[in-house]
Amino acid sequence: MNINKYTITDSLISFFVYLFLGLVAITCVFPLLWMLGSSLKTQSTVFSDMSLFPRAMHWENFYLAWTKGGFGVYFLNSLFYTTIVVFGIVIVSSWAAYAFSRMNFPGKNLFFFMFLGAMMIPLPGSFVPLYVLVNTVREALLNTLNTVSPFLLKFLPEQFVVGSIDFIENQFYPRTAYVLCMINVGLSLSIYMLKTFFDKMPKELEDAARIDGCTRMGIWRHVAIPLAKPAIAVIVIYNALSVWNEYILANLILSSKDLMPLQRGLMVFQGEHITQYPLLMAGMTITVLPIVVIYLAMQKFIIKGITAGAVVG
Repeated sequence: MNINKYTITDSLISFFVYLFLGLVAITCVFPLLWMLGSSLKTQSTVFSDMSLFPRAMHWENFYLAWTKGGFGVYFLNSLFYTTIVVFGIVIVSSWAAYAFSRMNFPGKNLFFFMFLGAMMIPLPGSFVPLYVLVNTVREALLNTLNTVSPFLLKFLPEQFVVGSIDFIENQFYPRTAYVLCMINVGLSLSIYMLKTFFDKMPKELEDAARIDGCTRMGIWRHVAIPLAKPAIAVIVIYNALSVWNEYILANLILSSKDLMPLQRGLMVFQGEHITQYPLLMAGMTITVLPIVVIYLAMQKFIIKGITAGAVVG
């Protein structure tokens, strides 16, 4: 009798828990479905047709948003920034985390606590010094280019020199500054996660690698990185979401439409097409859909990566 009572109680608790979680999931998914359905409607039916998906789907809205709204350029820019930044964060943070975990050098603990302290600073708070630093370096770069340009004109065509300076000033430097700033933003948490993981790595694996002739870099490449794949997957997902959804720093550094990522371009597009709701919803779908697909495909690595530090091997 007691067993049945406990079984019924556990079943009721499980039922209400799953019911609550299901309602929460519906509230999260419904706006995305409504956005996708609205992107397939016309301007006249977006508010009159209350169905989630219209019978006549207007896929041309995505084409118009991609071409007329410039989302093709924005999408490629975001893809470029996200790929470069995530790759840079993984490389730099894995080097730093391995050094903090397996090497001894003066000031090791001080530097590590500085990285931990940086995690306590709100991201918008770090953007102010980054913006000042970017402008200072930009002015120094322009002064240098203006100084060496007369010398270059003696050997190179004027059109080539002027074009190169314009490219560096308006294309190369803003992109590079934004990428480096975003790498800086994502380093602290990534270093902390990987150091915690490397601390659990058996020392015998390093000794075996040294016997086989591996250097420090060889151990990092052939031993530490393969074992840290679950943690690296978490870092990739987290930082990809962060870079893909970043807006404030892009708004400060990137002023040209040719350089804007999706979130910055979405705000510009919204200002120009505020009443064209289907095109706006199509642009938002283009912005959201890739990262949602990546997250759903790699979500199993999140739990695996968080718990992987407890057991290595």
